[in-house]
This record gives sequence, structure tokens and C-alpha cells, in this order.
Amino acid sequence: MDSSKVSKHLSMNGGDGSHSYVKNSSYQGGILEAAKAIIEEEIATKLEISTNSFFSVADFGCSTGNNSFPAMHTIIEAVKRKHESSADLKTPEFVVSFVDLVSNDFNTLFSSLPPDRSYKAAAVAGDFHGRLLLPSSVHFAYSSWSLHWLTEVPKAAEGLKSVWHGGEEIEEVYDAYLGQFERDMESFLKCRAVEMVEGGIMALLIPSLPAYWDPQKEYTVGSLADLLRSSLLDMAEKGKLSKAKAETFNIPYNVPTPEELRAIFQKSSSFSIERMEIMKSGTLLNVDGHVAFFRAVHQNLLAYEFGAETIDETFDLFKKKLEASPVFADPCNDRSLVVVAILKRNDV
Repeated sequence: MDSSKVSKHLSMNGGDGSHSYVKNSSYQGGILEAAKAIIEEEIATKLEISTNSFFSVADFGCSTGNNSFPAMHTIIEAVKRKHESSADLKTPEFVVSFVDLVSNDFNTLFSSLPPDRSYKAAAVAGDFHGRLLLPSSVHFAYSSWSLHWLTEVPKAAEGLKSVWHGGEEIEEVYDAYLGQFERDMESFLKCRAVEMVEGGIMALLIPSLPAYWDPQKEYTVGSLADLLRSSLLDMAEKGKLSKAKAETFNIPYNVPTPEELRAIFQKSSSFSIERMEIMKSGTLLNVDGHVAFFRAVHQNLLAYEFGAETIDETFDLFKKKLEASPVFADPCNDRSLVVVAILKRNDV
């Protein structure tokens, strides 16, 4: 197994035991801008429009809206242009369903809604690996940086040394995570197939990793996580936290390769792949940016697992490791990817 696969699995778990679709504007803003042209083109050429008086959009994993609002604007404006290009069609009324976990801060989302928006907004709380919306009610589905979250740590990986630590169990843990990711994605697609209209389009932006990268010259979001986790082991060596707990710290999200994603999509009988683009992450964060991002994503989890008193020192160690490596000094060495997948609901 090559070194790139060892660092593919990273995640966050809330203090209540439920995972949270954590997002970050620095990581997603540039990605949406790059994916915007793809989404607009696919709407213009592939979306099947009708004489319905309304058009429904759903964002699965909306968080508090910072990244969702620009995406909803892009989608709705493209749909408007599609209708306006036909003299026989009247522009419909738009409704957007913002979907996320019950624990999501919907109050912040609704207090931040753009005042000049051209859509009605609704909140839908629940895990999107299950059914949430009415049958045949969604014309366009969207999800960004959310589908890598798993419903649980794979049972086959519980109590085993995590993929980033090393040891004989790496392959077993890797396979367990990939299997859980595949089951969760299949559940997501199965539920959306019921909720979406035939001919509806889904745009998915999913963080991804190349099958291989050179750890001596390059890095990914996975190898960044390796440094954070090695910081936990350093803390354990200092007696600041349990070594056994640090070594078996497996958490529920999986960052797939594009090839793994394509294989999962191709198994679906309900959706066809209309387009699949592999893009560089384009984040270009410096050391301080990486530290801020990883702290925002992992702080609650680490505080819950190891105690709030360990957080500052853990991230100080993490920053020192980043600064000590010439690989992380240049943001251009980042090989992290984002897959932009456009799926169309089949007539089944």
C-alpha cells in the first residue's frame, strides 16, 4: 500500500456523538467559482424543464449558508436563463430547501439569507443518508464538501490502529472505511432518486485525493491530517493524553479517489454520470491558514475525546511541524483534489 493511501481518512465527530458537516469558506469559495461554469453549462444543456409553476432546489449539507448562498444563486440564475431562452415557458417560482443535521445552526442561516434572493427558503433537518423530502419534489440537488462524512466509524475499524498510525491493520482499516463510504453513498443516491423528478440534475462537489503523490515533495489534506495526528501521539508521549486512545483514534469521514467515486456512481441504476471533472483544490493556504482550518474542523472533536486542555498545545505542535517541513511551505505543493460530478436522474 503506498503512502498516499495511508492518510486518506480524517473526520470530525460532535461531542454528542453525531457527525457534523463542517465547512470552510477558504476551502470552498474558490472551488465553487471554478465549478460555476460547469454547473451553468450542464443546466443549459442537460436540465429538462417543464411548465411547472415552481422549481425546487435542495442543498444537502448547507451548514450556516456562507457557501450555500452563492451556489443557490448560481443555480437559480442559470435556470432562469434556461426558461427565458424559450418563448413558451414562464419563469417559475423558486424554492430552496436547506438541508443539514438537527444540530445545525439554522438560526444563523436564516438570519443571514440574502435580502435580494429570488427564492423562498425552507429548512429541512435530518441526516441526508435517509429520506427527507417528498417524492418527485426536487428538480436540482446540490451538495458541497459534505458527502465524505460517514454515518459512523466502520465497525471493522473500531479498536484498530488508524490508517495514519501504521501497523499491520492499515489495509483492513482502509477497506473498512471505503466500504462504509460506498454504503453511505449508495444510501444517499437511493434516497435522492425517490425525491428527485425524472430528468432532474444533481451537482456534487466532493473532496478527493489522487491515487498517489510524492510525500517528499507534495502534500494533500490527508498528509496534513497525518501531522495533526502525529501531534496527538507527541502529546501522548508527553503524558498529556492516552497513547492507546491516540493510536486507535478512528473517526468518520473518508476522502476517496476519483476512481473510487466513479465506480460508486456507475453502480447506480437511478442516476447517470453526465459529467465528472477532477479539479485541483485551489485553496493555496499558508501554514497559518491550514492551522486555522484544521482547528475549526477538529477542535470540538479533539476536546471531546482528549479534553479541552489539550487543544492549544496540540495545535502549537501541529503548527511547528508544518513550519519545519519545506514541503508545506509552498501552497503550490498541495495535490488535494475536488471532484465535480453532474448526475442526472434516470427514467426508471
